[in-house]
Amino acid sequence: MSAGDASGNAVPFAPGASEPDEVAAGSLARTLEALLFLSADPISAGELADATQEDEAAVLASLASLAAQYAPGRRGIRLRELGGGWTFTSDPDAEEAARRLLSRPRLATLTPAQAETLAIVAYLQPISRPEITRIRGVSADSATATLLERGLIEEAGHSQFGAVLYRTGVEFLKLFGLRTLDELPDVSEWDPSPEEHAELRERLLRAGEARASAGER
Repeated sequence: MSAGDASGNAVPFAPGASEPDEVAAGSLARTLEALLFLSADPISAGELADATQEDEAAVLASLASLAAQYAPGRRGIRLRELGGGWTFTSDPDAEEAARRLLSRPRLATLTPAQAETLAIVAYLQPISRPEITRIRGVSADSATATLLERGLIEEAGHSQFGAVLYRTGVEFLKLFGLRTLDELPDVSEWDPSPEEHAELRERLLRAGEARASAGER
């Protein structure tokens, strides 16, 4: 490729040189790569644009370029969109080697109580702790506290009765490899209407109360 001099004649670039816009694009990609490497959490394109003082469209274009460089099968690291942002993850093929190196599971295991509580929050959020307790039939205090500590759930305001409501957090999306809650498995295989959703909630509450009553006998 070539550029023009003051007289309008074409002046070829030296071997290995790049167009100014290509240099700028490469610089932005390197900056984004550094920011993503430094952050433990996914970063949105808007946040990256604010940090780099660049247009969001330019950021998205550079992210696409980086994603191609870190495409599956090319390197041991992948660039993925998770939880509404972008982050680097390790190649799944390296997981067993990583487990042996670190001598511990990649992710802490959830207890049955924690997994059950998390599933209730995921599908019925926002939901209060008393409702979770009624559905499970046993106290949800310990499981809820642990999930809060791990960032898998977070507070989401209060109910009309003043109880704290809970919803899933970004760590939940990261744990299960989801971009959004829309990717949750449809366990019922149907899309409930608001009335059906309310009926399902009541059925679960009644089942939890029945379980609690049986346990008291």
